[in-house]
Amino acid sequence: MTMHDINHHLTDKLLMAYAAGALPEAFGLTVATHVSMCDECRARLGAYESLGGAVLERAETVAMAGDSLTVTMARIRDGAPVREMPGPRRRSGGLPAPLQDYVGGDLGDVRWRPVGMGVKQAILPTSREATARLLYIPAGAAVPDHGHRGTELTLVLQGAFVDETDRFGPGDLEVADEDLHHMPVADIGADCICLAATDAPLRFRGMIPRLAQPFLRI
Repeated sequence: MTMHDINHHLTDKLLMAYAAGALPEAFGLTVATHVSMCDECRARLGAYESLGGAVLERAETVAMAGDSLTVTMARIRDGAPVREMPGPRRRSGGLPAPLQDYVGGDLGDVRWRPVGMGVKQAILPTSREATARLLYIPAGAAVPDHGHRGTELTLVLQGAFVDETDRFGPGDLEVADEDLHHMPVADIGADCICLAATDAPLRFRGMIPRLAQPFLRI
């Protein structure tokens, strides 16, 4: 996939927040996965990280706390994560490299759970500030219409879906906020697999989705 195949990209705000390390883990995972698939956003991220480095070089120095070295060594010893620049995706069976680390393998290793109407999900282990999940939507099936109480990032990994705003294919990322109410429908041609990250519960219109929402954690 090249940048010409992707029509919906990351916003500057998301790229700058990712470069600064200011995103919740679930959003950071989604950004890293998109960047691993998208030449254009990877180049833009590199520019922001270079700009951040230049700003740091010109910033005034401040005294460090006396226990800074001890704290740093403790974090290294305890396995504090180190964020690397996402490179081009490496696909052995369907999932980009950043996602393979969270799944512990590839698509065949995903532990899907049914959520109804043929749709399946797999919640990924991330911090509590936001939730990340893989979604499997059969061709032609729809996700119940819903709004948002916060921000939702939806990255298409395979297949495509259409909603009230546009069509989203592999590598495309939709940024939804409280102003968007939609009902994504998977294209007829192939099943759709997405990575979705949310920082607040969705707002479903239907009674059944609302009743199931606490159990599905969505």
